[in-house]
Amino acid sequence: MLSCHKATRLMSEGQERALSTGEKLLLALHTMMCKGCRNFERQLPVIRSLSRAYVAKSDDDTSDKPEDGPTR
Repeated sequence: MLSCHKATRLMSEGQERALSTGEKLLLALHTMMCKGCRNFERQLPVIRSLSRAYVAKSDDDTSDKPEDGPTR
């Protein structure tokens, strides 16, 4: 049986590369029995999208501080 740690790692790796048939089978069996990992699998595309948007925004705006200082 795949641990939750290994299952979530495979889910993340599956975003970057094609999983083998064995990995897909292990992951499918695990997610059938584990509600937490099913939720993570469902949320992973959103997390990935938000992370990419954050990085893109950080690249566009290198300063998080306002130029004129805080306003009250």
